[in-house]
Amino acid sequence: MKKIITLLPGDGIGPEIIEEATKVLAAIASKFGHTFKFQYGLIGAAAIDKCGHPYPTATHELCLNCHAILFGAIGHPKYDNNPSAKIRPEQGLLKMRKELGLYANIRPVQLFSSLKHRSPLREEIIKGVDLVIVRELTGGIYFGEPRGLNQEGTIAFDTCVYSIAEVERIAKTAFQIALTRAAAKRENQQATDSLEATDSIKPSEPFKPKVTLVDKANVLATSQLWRETVKKLHESQFPEVELEFMFVDNAAMQLVTAPSKFDVILTENMFGDILSDQASVLTGSIGLLPSASFGSNVPLFEPIHGSYPQAAGKNIANPLATILSAALMLRNAFGLQEEAKTLEAACKAAIDNNILTEDLWEPHLTNNKGQSKEKTQIIEKQAHTKNNQERTKAYSTSEVGNFIVQFIENSSS
Repeated sequence: MKKIITLLPGDGIGPEIIEEATKVLAAIASKFGHTFKFQYGLIGAAAIDKCGHPYPTATHELCLNCHAILFGAIGHPKYDNNPSAKIRPEQGLLKMRKELGLYANIRPVQLFSSLKHRSPLREEIIKGVDLVIVRELTGGIYFGEPRGLNQEGTIAFDTCVYSIAEVERIAKTAFQIALTRAAAKRENQQATDSLEATDSIKPSEPFKPKVTLVDKANVLATSQLWRETVKKLHESQFPEVELEFMFVDNAAMQLVTAPSKFDVILTENMFGDILSDQASVLTGSIGLLPSASFGSNVPLFEPIHGSYPQAAGKNIANPLATILSAALMLRNAFGLQEEAKTLEAACKAAIDNNILTEDLWEPHLTNNKGQSKEKTQIIEKQAHTKNNQERTKAYSTSEVGNFIVQFIENSSS
């Protein structure tokens, strides 16, 4: 398979994490006999500094002429700390989403069992967490007009606008994801039940797809439109999916008190922005969550974290969310299921064996249980110094990437 991938490193730690994802994708291509051509574009503060615009026309052309986009991060302190700046890095991100028609942002939230103790919530609360946040990405208050200040500069205003068509298309995505997830869970459960079947064990209850619409329909007119539109769509096209309505303040509370009750969360742009970052805390680090954005053109894949400018250039940033985003790209943009599974297994091996950057690494912790001889050799080589002494510091960004590359090279395909 031959594919063109546009890389948008962006700002802060973006170039470093994209570099690791790129070498991992190159390892996948080599292992499975594919050809990935990488082309680079400017976006954000890096683009402003060189071109005077956060999303140059040249970058847009690269994004249109490829099979998928892998994006790093955006944002720089010199703009973040200057609220009066006329041109800002984030404008490039919003413009890219709008011009590429990326209306659906998909953010899966899954726990890694070896990191459950890193979550700020008790284990009994986070047990079984496996949810997806489906966020509308090109409408709402981030894009609504008019916006600005009055002539005196004493009053600021933003406008939140949604149409029925915008709500329907993102709601269809959420319902379809819920059905797909339920089918996959049923298949896995059937396989488990067949292995464990005895006369005394009853088959597990079947999984039922569920969508929770998060809004503020008791206050906002746009939320009332969302609720009416989603309800009609559910009744006419997706009656087999359970539909739940929840106010955003309640949803924020439920995410930290009973997160396992959620399957698919459907919500508007700003609510989704906030809730998805909140949900990342469940996993123990925002550096673990990937995302995918789909629409009318080329799909885009990116970590959900920001540019972390304090860590830029220090080789300490966690690259796993970006690498897991690359796995989403392999599966959802290219249909490469086995390749995606291999990459996800490599990330899990890094996590299980404490091959981690400083946000997650723990001293005196190694776990080679269940690994093949070849994989254990990789782990032992990475996990110890030349003198075979216990490692005393976290792994660097590039070391994590190198481990994942070696895992892929030693895996059986």
